Amino acid sequence: MAGRVLVAKDIMTKTLIAAKKEATGRHLAEKMLSGLFSGMPVVDENNRLIGVVSEFDLIKAMDCGKPLDQVTADEIMTKKPISVSEDTRVEDIIHIMTKQNVMRVPVVKNDIPIGIVSRCDILKCVYGVLKPEFIKISSERGAVEFFTEIPSSEKETQA
Repeated sequence: MAGRVLVAKDIMTKTLIAAKKEATGRHLAEKMLSGLFSGMPVVDENNRLIGVVSEFDLIKAMDCGKPLDQVTADEIMTKKPISVSEDTRVEDIIHIMTKQNVMRVPVVKNDIPIGIVSRCDILKCVYGVLKPEFIKISSERGAVEFFTEIPSSEKETQA
């Protein structure tokens, strides 16, 4: 029997941060520098998706001589963002990401973001199929030590 078809709601990050269109470039940069984001959806006053802003959008603004404390998400975001519904097949999302060269795709319901699918989410969904082998090398204690890194899902089953 064939496996169930995975759709956006199966793999999306269900809690997301969206920027209001008035957010300054400085505040966007601070949020992105937290390491948790490289971009995020932008919403209007009714929380409807109107754009996506990325680290690259901030860098382009700086390249154009715009101070980040004087530019807003509305000014630098990608307008008319690509989005998907919660029932969009993961296979279709992969196709969208590769053809449109995007790193994340907001998942919307009635134009309101309810999740986001990133490249990381795509890779996590195939993690059970692809089991990369890694070693951890540490020189913390003055000597070089090698450890076989056990994937976190396997650690849980061994406990």
